[in-house]
Amino acid sequence: MLKGLGLGGLGDMAKMMKAAQEMQGKVAEMQASLDTITVEGQAGGGLVRAVATAKGDLKSLSIDPSIFREEDREMVEDLILAAVKDAQGRAAERVSEEMARISEGLGLPPGMKLPF
Repeated sequence: MLKGLGLGGLGDMAKMMKAAQEMQGKVAEMQASLDTITVEGQAGGGLVRAVATAKGDLKSLSIDPSIFREEDREMVEDLILAAVKDAQGRAAERVSEEMARISEGLGLPPGMKLPF
């Protein structure tokens, strides 16, 4: 059965395995770096800002003091939630960008989702 593959088939398989190992290493490296990449989300024209890692872990929250009035509490809560969601969305975008950057040099079809 292996006879039909010839040496070229085995060589191609070895190249694919090496490329897969390289990609696995690059993906692991990128995932480790996601803790050091930060993104900022905001709401209310910047009145509320949330900073998160690319993994989506919230690191800080900044609220402009001009919005601290009891009658505006519900609005402030909504702005905080919107800023956190914005930061999480930006984190997800950054992860996609990092994955695209890694897969770019591997000759994978555009839009292919990684890891497999």
